[in-house]
Amino acid sequence: MLTKRIIPCLDVDCGRVVKGTKFINIKDAGNPVELAIEYNKQGADELVFLDITASHENRGIMKMVVEAVAKRLFIPLTVGGGIRKIEDIRMMLNAGAEKVSINTAAIENPNIVTIASRKYGSQCVVVAIDARKNGNSWEAYSYGGRKSTGLSAIEWAKRVEKLGAGEILLTSMDMDGTKQGYDLELTRMISEAIKIPVIASGGVGELKHILEGFTIGKADAALAASIFHYGKYNVKEIKNYLKKNGICVRF
Repeated sequence: MLTKRIIPCLDVDCGRVVKGTKFINIKDAGNPVELAIEYNKQGADELVFLDITASHENRGIMKMVVEAVAKRLFIPLTVGGGIRKIEDIRMMLNAGAEKVSINTAAIENPNIVTIASRKYGSQCVVVAIDARKNGNSWEAYSYGGRKSTGLSAIEWAKRVEKLGAGEILLTSMDMDGTKQGYDLELTRMISEAIKIPVIASGGVGELKHILEGFTIGKADAALAASIFHYGKYNVKEIKNYLKKNGICVRF
């Protein structure tokens, strides 16, 4: 049985970790390097670093902050935000990232997914999908959730898998920061529609939400932010809870 992964997320703006609700009402949550060190100690399986305003502000990701975080980690680091071209991916991998997450660039130039996967391996290429429910379906958004694309989130996930993506980082914009749990319907539909791993994101507030992400949502990994940043739970507590409930995790 494959182990399920627990992944803290550092949403970074102006060099600080922040957290919002439904992609707005942003509040400070701490220093990215200090939090990265702490989650490394707690036994996180991976860490995700997202420069959440880079695409919207039409700038590159903060390389120095990424390097500072990567130097203190002994677990895989995924970096995203403001990645526009292959050179940006190379720069982030050289800065210490093991994977690069792309959203806006993939939507505007899907070929970047194929080129990156061929050049660096599909295991390095994570496509982030920020999805919001629209009627009976879900639409993918770009530019940090600011721009609607008209793309079906489920069909887009299928397409990027074919293009060479190695993993999907799926965030429900409707549930983000609500602490009411993942969008389990969306997560399950995409998990069942593709063969590559899906990271569930957006809405964790209780231990049961992560369990549901795995059992009902069929996700391969669970990403969370505020429950870690504000000290409600630590990684070890979550893994112990999951183990008691029959989920295979790595200690």
